[in-house]
Amino acid sequence: AHWHLFRGTPSRLWLERTFADVFGVDIPFRPQTADQVYDALAARLAEPDFRPRALFGRFGIEVLATSESPLDDLAPHATLAADGWGGPGGRVITTFRPDNVVDLDWAGWADRVAALGELTGEDTTGFPGYLTALGRRREAFVKAGATSSDHGHPTARTHPLAPADAAAIYNRALQGTASPADAEAFRAHMLYEFARMSVDDGLVMQLHPGSVRNHNRWLHAAHGRDVGGDIPQPTDYVHALGPLLEAYGNDPRLTIVVYTLDETAFSRELAPLAGGYPSLYLGAPWWFLDAPEALRRFREAVTETAGFYNTAGFVDDTRAFCSIPVRHEVARRIDAGFLARLVAEHRLPLDEAAETIVDLAYRLPKRIFRLEQR
Repeated sequence: AHWHLFRGTPSRLWLERTFADVFGVDIPFRPQTADQVYDALAARLAEPDFRPRALFGRFGIEVLATSESPLDDLAPHATLAADGWGGPGGRVITTFRPDNVVDLDWAGWADRVAALGELTGEDTTGFPGYLTALGRRREAFVKAGATSSDHGHPTARTHPLAPADAAAIYNRALQGTASPADAEAFRAHMLYEFARMSVDDGLVMQLHPGSVRNHNRWLHAAHGRDVGGDIPQPTDYVHALGPLLEAYGNDPRLTIVVYTLDETAFSRELAPLAGGYPSLYLGAPWWFLDAPEALRRFREAVTETAGFYNTAGFVDDTRAFCSIPVRHEVARRIDAGFLARLVAEHRLPLDEAAETIVDLAYRLPKRIFRLEQR
């Protein structure tokens, strides 16, 4: 009865193409056909060809990366690797996502830091032991197959603190007296620390700033985090990333992939930064911007300044496994259309456009996320 609410949205596109292309259910969605669609999907899901492993192979997935916190058990990844899950040429790897032990504003932070100490055998009652514990977990993630870390902070701010100042904030946080300013300063310092660690262990550093989390307070109180109450905000990159880029932006050992929810930053800040620092790449349009028109606007905004090869190609962040093919198909069609226009306007030869689309869809993400090396 409410299907009309999806008109014009990418959600409708993804659902219709997933049902039709993956499940072979090409029935118009109407209140009168709801039971028919449900029964058809239920029948497909009961077939062996629609089990997760079969679909993984059918989709042609080479790498599927999950995100785990430093506290998560990585044994399931070891089991998958030992079992050969993914079939020939396919694998499932983990990604180091430390936000829940970095964000002092996150309820239960001190308890999770204590658990981190227990897990690693390090003394996390002090800041040096906390850093050591994080380093040990990163080692475990690399051993489990991780090639990248992921950091979802409210802002892109990076700023190193003096060791005594970082320790003082850390101690206040353990005592429950840290202020919002302390939390922001600590996040900024930890991004700097994680860049240092990435130089050592080789994890690609992904930054996902710019979301005001839990903006709908009623929704958060009623249902908790990560249920759709987050809103994009304007995000500064030029000044926020300055300290980190000054220290590591020219270091060939570090790769940083930056995403944004602030479209105004694409041409004004991010494309020039990616063109100016060899360590920095532009991530694919993310979350609210992973949609056909936004994907097109991204290419139009960044290509004249950053080109194609300062972007990281397309990766999806869907939680819906069966939507993976359509997510990539949409991105490839948009990029192919953009390249076709360049060819039609005599701005790019056809053979170079054909090479570029393969780079954007496949070779660039594989190289930049170091998926060829491990």
